[in-house]
Amino acid sequence: MHPLYLTLGIITSVFAVVAFTMFALAVRQIVRTVGVGRAVEPERKGPFGQRFTMTVIEILGHGRMLKRPWIGVAHWFVMVSFPLLAFTVVEAQGEVFDPHFTLPLIADWTIYGLAIEFIAGTSLVGILGLTAYRFVNRPARIGRASRFMNSKHWTGYYVEAYIIGLLFAIFVIRGFKVASDTFPFPVWATPISHAVGALLPGDLAVADPGIALVAAFKLIISYAFFVVLALKLTMGVGWHRFIAPVNIYFKRNADGKPTLGAAKQMMDKSGTKPLDFEEADPDEDPFGAGKIEDFTWKGLLDFSSCTECGRCQSQCPAWNTGKPLSPKKVILDLQRHAYEKAPYLLQGITEETLAEKPDESHAGVDVLALLNRPLVGTEEEGGVIHPDELWACTNCGACVEQCPVDIEHIDHILDMRRYQVMVESNFPSEANTLLKNLENKGNPWGMAEDRRMDWIAELASQENPVEVQVVEDKLPEGTEYLFWVGCAGALEDRAKKTTKAIAELLDIAGVKFAVLGGMEACTGDPARRLGMEYVFQMLAQQNVETLNDAGVTKIVASCPHCFNTLANEYPQLGGTYEVVHHSQLLAKLVEEGQLTPVNSVDENITYHDPCFLGRHNKVYTPPRDIMAQVPGVKTQEMHRHKERGFCCGAGGARMWMEERIGKRINTERVDEALTTNPDTVSTACPFCQVMLGDAINEKKSQGEAKETLEVVDVSQLLLRSVRGEAPKEAEAADA
Repeated sequence: MHPLYLTLGIITSVFAVVAFTMFALAVRQIVRTVGVGRAVEPERKGPFGQRFTMTVIEILGHGRMLKRPWIGVAHWFVMVSFPLLAFTVVEAQGEVFDPHFTLPLIADWTIYGLAIEFIAGTSLVGILGLTAYRFVNRPARIGRASRFMNSKHWTGYYVEAYIIGLLFAIFVIRGFKVASDTFPFPVWATPISHAVGALLPGDLAVADPGIALVAAFKLIISYAFFVVLALKLTMGVGWHRFIAPVNIYFKRNADGKPTLGAAKQMMDKSGTKPLDFEEADPDEDPFGAGKIEDFTWKGLLDFSSCTECGRCQSQCPAWNTGKPLSPKKVILDLQRHAYEKAPYLLQGITEETLAEKPDESHAGVDVLALLNRPLVGTEEEGGVIHPDELWACTNCGACVEQCPVDIEHIDHILDMRRYQVMVESNFPSEANTLLKNLENKGNPWGMAEDRRMDWIAELASQENPVEVQVVEDKLPEGTEYLFWVGCAGALEDRAKKTTKAIAELLDIAGVKFAVLGGMEACTGDPARRLGMEYVFQMLAQQNVETLNDAGVTKIVASCPHCFNTLANEYPQLGGTYEVVHHSQLLAKLVEEGQLTPVNSVDENITYHDPCFLGRHNKVYTPPRDIMAQVPGVKTQEMHRHKERGFCCGAGGARMWMEERIGKRINTERVDEALTTNPDTVSTACPFCQVMLGDAINEKKSQGEAKETLEVVDVSQLLLRSVRGEAPKEAEAADA
């Protein structure tokens, strides 16, 4: 054997053994680190068949990635090249010993030659495009607008450079074989290889050593990749190809839906059953997350899976309005802290053991400070996550919707909020008033119970009175729906217009409905999203008891937050009902001819998707169907709509907290709405109606919006057309 080939063979073989040994040990360390977390809910572990199928479909289908089409296609080819081009790495290991080495059986199989050519070629185009995209959109050039801000930049460029080098090496090796006339595949199947071969010398004395040297280069950069991964356990852009499939498999929903809708339940110390506050032990049961080991191992797997792509950050309403919260940064900060702390936890080092051996060295690391480091705290307190980041979240779900590896950002933010609220009593002061009102009055505004009936009296006294049945004990016989009005719908003046419009439309359509009146209390959504699970459960159990005693089976809700809580969260507490949003019911009544829009509403209208109706529950079409049936309406979508819709700023209990940093989220949304030159902004949520209305009023006072511009619910728009009133006349009548 030629000394060059023997030397290259030995070097690359030794490198392979070292690289894969280091990689195996790194995998073991990641598994142990993830294992520091608490147990997960049993539902995450099966059924195997459904979860495995879901994982394969999500990976090969690349659904999340294709939300940005060309990037998704480019990434798909790069992804599939990783397992498929492994054949060329095996081939290269033989070529360093013998440049004429070929794989058995498939060596001259044209389909194999074509497959490698196609995958390597498309992957090369894809990775060059992705690298150029990363460079053009680098933070140094476009600042906060870059979704790569808060990423580790060298890791991304390193992985891309490695892939480019590997792909070039494949074509150079093939080119040498073409030039030396030892390549078995035809031109039509391998055009790139033949084009490269035309540029290379065909003399075997040059081609053979060339093949061996390039093969060695290919092997060394491939094995070096595994060494780098082993040395950098937090390099998500490299590790995600191994960890992401596992993370996707263990996502909350086995059917593949994003982890949206219901908030994560609080589980006891075993992780197998929901926390019972009457029996809970604060010393044993996790009241949220106050330290990294309070997260479940799925949470730690989430932190390990982050690819640093920044899709979550680019869609976050807080980040886009100048606030410090970046969902990506939160995950990466938790990841870094987990991998710093876990080695000491795995060694059994505690505050007590450190006190017993105060002189023991830990390579200059202040282990005590690391063990006691708070998850949430200011710079002075040494917190991993700053309070301004934690409390800026609106729970809009844009981060979860966009994440290609199914990280459950909202769950982790909610866990940290729970600890801050229930254990530390450390949360924005305005939220204290919210909680007191919910506990004492059953609504966020602290209004008296009987005020929930005011809108009913107003309906009964109008020119065309509508009688609304109020449940006294049991649901009246023949009642089809319980109309869940919600706190805003009953108590907030602008939202009451929506409530009255829905009631009138149901009356016109002949749908028999009833309301709970004073027996209705807040669903508890603001308390739960704030992190006060105890108050949520208190309100929820009270409502479930009321609904069950009344014999309720079908509910129509006007507030998406109530809709989400009743439909997705009350089943956790024994309240299972068929719940629809009013836009769904009204669209159905129009389609079936029970409501007929007759009056032309000649307005330009843009529709704002409420987060808890759209992203969290995938109700995008019914509100648009209603507007499409109203004569004269011209609709124009805002740039960010449907699953990429932009939040109004009210979710996550933010409705009751001040917004002191950056631009107001509702102002940002209204600025976008104004680009469509609307006569009306429509929505289907009382919170959105209030937030957008406030921003529009501010714009009017500054002369930046026309005085006639209003925010209306789609039900109000439909009622104008059904009862034959001109839009502005109807507004004047309501006023």
